[in-house]
Amino acid sequence: MNPQDLEKYSSAITLSDMEVFVFPELMYSLVLANIMSPLIWRWREEDCFRRLAGKSPYKRLMRLKQYIMDEFEFNLDLNTWGLTHKDVEIARFSPFLSPEAIARSNALFGYEGDQYYFDVDIRRHFGLDQYEGDVIPYWKTETVEAMAAFRLKEGYKTGAGECVSLSTLYAAAAFVVCGIPLEDIFLVLTPLHSQNFIDISDGVLTNNRRLVTKSMWFNGTEISNKAQRALRNEQVTIVAHPTGYVHCLYEQATIDPAAYERFRDRLAAYLSADLDALMFANFLRTHQEYHRYFQFCRHSRGRAMFVKAEVLYKYEHGSPYRIADHTFDKLLDEVSGDDYSVSKCIDRLCAEQMMAFIRYEKIDIHRAEDRRRLATYVKAFIPDAEAFAEKLYAFIHLEPRLPDSDKQYLKTPPIQVDPEMDRQQIIEAIEALRPHNPTADLAFYAYRDMTRCRWEPFIKAALERNPVSVEHFAQRPLSQVVEALRGMPDQSIYDGPRLAQPDEVVNFGAGDGVEKAITLANVIHARRPQARLDLDIEPNQAVVRTDDAAYAFASTKGLRHRMPLGPGADEA
Repeated sequence: MNPQDLEKYSSAITLSDMEVFVFPELMYSLVLANIMSPLIWRWREEDCFRRLAGKSPYKRLMRLKQYIMDEFEFNLDLNTWGLTHKDVEIARFSPFLSPEAIARSNALFGYEGDQYYFDVDIRRHFGLDQYEGDVIPYWKTETVEAMAAFRLKEGYKTGAGECVSLSTLYAAAAFVVCGIPLEDIFLVLTPLHSQNFIDISDGVLTNNRRLVTKSMWFNGTEISNKAQRALRNEQVTIVAHPTGYVHCLYEQATIDPAAYERFRDRLAAYLSADLDALMFANFLRTHQEYHRYFQFCRHSRGRAMFVKAEVLYKYEHGSPYRIADHTFDKLLDEVSGDDYSVSKCIDRLCAEQMMAFIRYEKIDIHRAEDRRRLATYVKAFIPDAEAFAEKLYAFIHLEPRLPDSDKQYLKTPPIQVDPEMDRQQIIEAIEALRPHNPTADLAFYAYRDMTRCRWEPFIKAALERNPVSVEHFAQRPLSQVVEALRGMPDQSIYDGPRLAQPDEVVNFGAGDGVEKAITLANVIHARRPQARLDLDIEPNQAVVRTDDAAYAFASTKGLRHRMPLGPGADEA
């Protein structure tokens, strides 16, 4: 394996934010690894999903959301997977991308975002401001097994994962549990976030643990506004799909051009709506600065009654009823008589009156000329009416900054698996693609099946990118490190011949003997980088040998492998 391939394949093991950005094939590789995982397939046997047998994929997807909400929490502890240094990572990635290109598009290397992010101090929001100078967190993406294992970690009651972990989990579970074809699932990455667009119904966007339907996207609530943050304010860096990927910085793309065009069209439809009374009420819910210019009117017992916008929205807050939808009359009934006025506020515009103007004049908010007409109509009430009209348009129409379609498309056999297949059939189908599709090949490295992978990438990742285990044992002599590892439960978080990395062993406090041996090797290598180590794995034990000692750990993995570690290992 040449050095560049070794870097890529070892990155499929550690899956840091930086690695996924540089090697976009890794995104769908992790989706496939999660699809192959027996853990997600066991979800199908849960009562909540068995009761939905025969129901539509959309209904199952809505139930999946609640399951993920119950079983996983959003984890933004950037120290979970330890720290590295910018210069080390830039040197790693220099054969693939320039430091300047990485800094423009990756949060860990200086990306600050657009004006919105400057305003909210996004680096502080994500906790990146705690890292000064050259130090940055690894910010690794977890497999579903690692996500589930967080319940073993102190301070967690459930599983957990960061945004990329949750998006790949959602994609895999939508396929396995909900029966949604992979062809309808697009992974969308920005410098600070990862979401999926699922082409079902009017479109569904995943956002961490939540799902956002089109109606929810436009409802004007704080939760929905947060879900919009990435697409409104960031360049989309990667779109990944079973046919391939497209990257904002790479001239070559592997995604099927027709699939990418479908994604662009369907996402555009999802992000745009027509202006009606409900949409305007949603706009005011978000843009509270315009409340003071509007009032709402109702007719009761033959006379008009008026209530100020800010008063009505206070009633709406905490109520099951909403302004301008089918529950509006019930909300109006909740308003105290003291908050109504029989006289119209002369310095406020009636929301109903403005909507009547829009309907009568056939105002199309998507046309610049019609926005100017609307601004002319409201300018007697609203200062800077042109800005109001533009904000209203921006609320109901978003054009995301996607990677350019003008790419050199490389034809690659797509990942073709069907929700009707069983797990073993899917594994066999993905394995058959390995010689022809890099994503399929990388999937088995993300899956950690050491009977189907070369060992060099796994060991390279273990000895170079697992600082947590090194730091955890930093103050202990080697004898105590061995004792502590032997004292951990002999239980891997991965089934069969799949292996955890050293930092997973330490973070979750358990591991098979092979995993413990490699963890010990990582600690020794960090303390004595020039020392020669040998790893000797037998079906029932794993041994780490140094020049003066041997440390054995019992194993049930059934693996067999021998290799030197440290200096001279590459030549051995």
